[in-house]
Order: sequence, then C-alpha cells, then structure tokens
Amino acid sequence: MAYSTLTYERDGRVARITFDRPARLNAIAAATPDDITAAVAEANGDDRVHVIVLSGRGAAFCSGYDLKDFAEGSSAGIQERMPWDPMKDYALMKGYTEKFMSLWRSYKPVICKVQGYAVAGGSDIALCCDLVVMAEDARIGYPPARVWGCPTTAMWVYRLGAEGAKRMLLTGDLVTGAEAKAMGLVTDAVPAERLDDRVEELAQRLAGVPKNQLMMQKLTINQAMTNMGLETTQTIATIFDGITRHSPEGMAFKHRAEEVGFKQAVKERDSGDYLDELWPIRTGPVQYE
Repeated sequence: MAYSTLTYERDGRVARITFDRPARLNAIAAATPDDITAAVAEANGDDRVHVIVLSGRGAAFCSGYDLKDFAEGSSAGIQERMPWDPMKDYALMKGYTEKFMSLWRSYKPVICKVQGYAVAGGSDIALCCDLVVMAEDARIGYPPARVWGCPTTAMWVYRLGAEGAKRMLLTGDLVTGAEAKAMGLVTDAVPAERLDDRVEELAQRLAGVPKNQLMMQKLTINQAMTNMGLETTQTIATIFDGITRHSPEGMAFKHRAEEVGFKQAVKERDSGDYLDELWPIRTGPVQYE
C-alpha cells in the first residue's frame, strides 16, 4: 500500500511501521491516523507476521498533533467556528482515537520504540501499543493537559493507576524514559545507543511465540481493560478534549498563539506561571458566522 506519513516493511516475522516526517519530528498530520490503521491492517493480514514494531524516523518518535498552522491561524478556524458544535468535534476526535486504537486492537502485539519525544498526541499513540521501550533520555508526557487538551485515548490511568495518572495529567510534566520505567509507565528504558538492540531483542522474543498464543494473551488482557470501562473513559475524555479548546483559558491560549506564535505560547503554557494571570480572558458577545 502507499502511505504518505509512514513506511511499512516486513522483516521476517516482524512488521516495521515507521513514522516518516522527521523534519516535523513526526508530528501527526491529517493522514497519519488513516495510515496507522491501514498499516496495522496490512500487518494483521500477513500470516508471516508475528509482531509489529512502531517507531519514528529521525530525532523523535512523535511530537504530537501538527497544530502550529491551526493554532496560529484565525480564530474562525473550523473548531472555533461559532456556534461551536461539540458533537462534530467529538466525531472528528473520536475517529482519530479509534484509528490510534487500532494498535491496541491489533491481533499482533505492537512494540513501540521511543527516542527523543513522545508528547501530547504522540504519547497517545505510544500508550496504545502493548509494550513501550524508551531511550533513557527520551521524554514522554501530555503538556496540553495544562491548557488546550485532554488525552483522548485515556491510557494513562490504565497504565499507571489513578495516582500516577493524576501526577502526570494534573501537571502536564514530561518525564524521561528512565523515570517512565521507574513509574511503571513503559516496559523498559535503556541508553540511547542500546535502544535499537533492546527493541530487536524483544521483537525476536515475541516472534518465537505462535501467533495464536500471542493473540489469546493480548485479547485476555485487553478484555480486562475493557471491563474496567475503557470505552466509557475514552468517550468522556474525547468530549472534554473539545471543551478544553473552547474554554475561556483554551481560547486565551489560542489568541496568544495567534499573537506570538505557537512555540512561544506553548513555552508560556508549560512554564509553571499562573496561566489565568498570564493570558487575559477576552469577553464579549459571541460572533456567529
């Protein structure tokens, strides 16, 4: 198949899906969710494949949604158009979430390799995978939890428990691979020069297991998470994600990005300053279009 945001290849019993937008740190483009779904389906449809390795080419695994143009553009953009329709927003974001979750639903286990960054939507993708191996100096987290986002896959609580998820999402902090391993968030963290070898060791270990055994073990564990309410939690999180972009503070962040650029607005958001004092809330009548 032809993919615009990633590459796909099979190497023996291992299918390798590699994000291929290194100049944008593999940021999520409009085509990325569909490409992920199609690549996972290709691997699942190949009887030779036992395991999938998901990675990113270049300096980072995935830097999240490619929002620079959207954030810096006019507030009359699609998602800010008033009156805002939260169900259209939900349908769009739920569609993306379901496509990311194709990794979780894959009958073939998925190992995610993280170098550089897995942040915001990039962390959503990584945590949909079955096993995550990070470079010790790589960083993972969901900074938009501070303003302008809620992780729609909601995988943090299922990997860390309530207290660990609160520690990450109430702060929006990034943690290193070494810290993530200590927290129990990821399977392993190794020195950067060992990352490829460690992922390959794990992939080959899984590749030696019969496909039906891998499938049964994964389905059993996933069913437990489903029984714990994963789908309900994702529904709430996806609705809240839309609200975060249209709250007074979310709109203030958007206006700030228009004024000073997305990178500067993000720097201010993640600085630790009191955000309700940093950005003025603009009030006035709603402008309908």
